[in-house]
Amino acid sequence: MDKRKKAAAMELRLMVVGSSGPSQFLLTNAILGREEFSKDIASISGSRKSNGELAGRRVAVINGPNIYEKDISQAKRKMELKRSKCLCIPGPHALLIAFDIEKISPNDIRTPKLVMKRFGGNCLSHCMVLLAYEGSLEGAALDDRVLRTDWHLRELIEKFGGRFHVFSKNWRGRSRDRELLQKIEWMVASLGGSYFSSRTFQRAEDSVKKEEKRLMKLRETEREKVWSELEKQYGGEELRRQRDAYNSGVGAEIRAKAEMDNGWLRTSLARGLGTGIAAGAVMGVLVGSIEGPGGMVLYGILGGAVGGAAGGAAQVAIEHLEDRVAPPARLNFNSIFINRFFTTPRP
Repeated sequence: MDKRKKAAAMELRLMVVGSSGPSQFLLTNAILGREEFSKDIASISGSRKSNGELAGRRVAVINGPNIYEKDISQAKRKMELKRSKCLCIPGPHALLIAFDIEKISPNDIRTPKLVMKRFGGNCLSHCMVLLAYEGSLEGAALDDRVLRTDWHLRELIEKFGGRFHVFSKNWRGRSRDRELLQKIEWMVASLGGSYFSSRTFQRAEDSVKKEEKRLMKLRETEREKVWSELEKQYGGEELRRQRDAYNSGVGAEIRAKAEMDNGWLRTSLARGLGTGIAAGAVMGVLVGSIEGPGGMVLYGILGGAVGGAAGGAAQVAIEHLEDRVAPPARLNFNSIFINRFFTTPRP
């Protein structure tokens, strides 16, 4: 298989990030060409992965809570960030940051810093701004409107290296699919064809692989039984195909479970809770000592409860300090080339 065919066969991992509202879900629908998310959905509390194709290229699209989501706790938000990284191992080829072109706010200018805080200081080189637009997509005219604008949208795009794409809110509008895929592929190619990674992505990958081994061992007896049954029913080449199909199915099932739940996700929060409970209990006992023995017990229990809640949130936050923040990317030749080269010709 030559390099071009091999590249085309490789699945692209796309991490879709939303600031607020339904833009990231509209983008996922547009990429996959189906209603993966209802048009009424403006937020989700968990992380999920969807598979499909974009202009004939296999893609995995990962979604999580919006950056400015207010209906979930800070600890839950950070735990879901870790889960989304597990769903995207060994790392995303592209981080697609979704906005509504008509609803860009001054607050959105902070988004690049928040993205770097969540994914790592060098992630901006793998980012592209995706702008949801309602109405007729006018190709070059619409792109030129974005490039000429002097409002805060221009500043936002520059902070993401000048890379952007406008997509239709109607997922049935497929006219720009090929252009979006080409922009993503050119961005990845300009980075040497590599995906983005960081210490937390590496930790996520190690944890998922470890969990896969654990789950596979638990099913060892079941697998041997199925293999034995297959050997009774098939022989030769057909037996090999049946066993490969069964092993592939089990492997995919175990991989999906390991991505959603593994030791990294289970123990980090528990560790934070334990630390918080211990520290809170000590402080509670010290305060309660003023009231006497009964106060020591009561305040120790209350302090442990409060400390546990704070410790859980703190532990999750501490783990994400490993990904250092770097200066934002500026406009460069590759960025301008990607947009200009793939701009739809004027009629």
